[in-house]
Amino acid sequence: MELECESCGHIWDYQGESEYFATCPKCQYKVQIPAEAEVVAPERDISEIVSGYPAKPSSLIPVLQDSQDKYGYLPRDVMEQIGEYLDLPESKVYGVATFYAQFRFEPLGDHLVKICHGTACHVKGAESITETLENELGIDTGETTEDGTFTLERVACLGCCSLAPVIMVDDTAHGNLTRDKLKDVITQYKEN
Repeated sequence: MELECESCGHIWDYQGESEYFATCPKCQYKVQIPAEAEVVAPERDISEIVSGYPAKPSSLIPVLQDSQDKYGYLPRDVMEQIGEYLDLPESKVYGVATFYAQFRFEPLGDHLVKICHGTACHVKGAESITETLENELGIDTGETTEDGTFTLERVACLGCCSLAPVIMVDDTAHGNLTRDKLKDVITQYKEN
């Protein structure tokens, strides 16, 4: 489908699978995809991933892990291909993938925000930090903002207990947070 950037006017042929927004290849502006647009999923080939594993059920978890590393999540068509390669029903592949918390079924946002809920962070206000983040971003924990900028994730411990309460945005820890300090951190990422 053809999209036009509302910011710079660039027109391009979009072939992605996002339901809401596409990123302009020229200026990186998030362009809303019309609701009536037909979204075409890209063809994915997992032959390179599975080539390193025997076609046995015991390969399922490592193949799922490598597939998620490649795509950032586990698209349905990829799980179907994994099932075909390993001679497993799709329900078995999906059942194993949903059992483990490490697997995702939706793409992550541009920034992954991990909220620490370890003991030190819990005692120093992790629930308040979580509530503030959810309100600032307009999503619940485990969701991605509609524009695809942020994904919010709750984790057991980030190993930064001396900085409690702490969040990690991508690979950067932000600690000793208050509600106001947290709002400033999120504003910095929104502006960049």
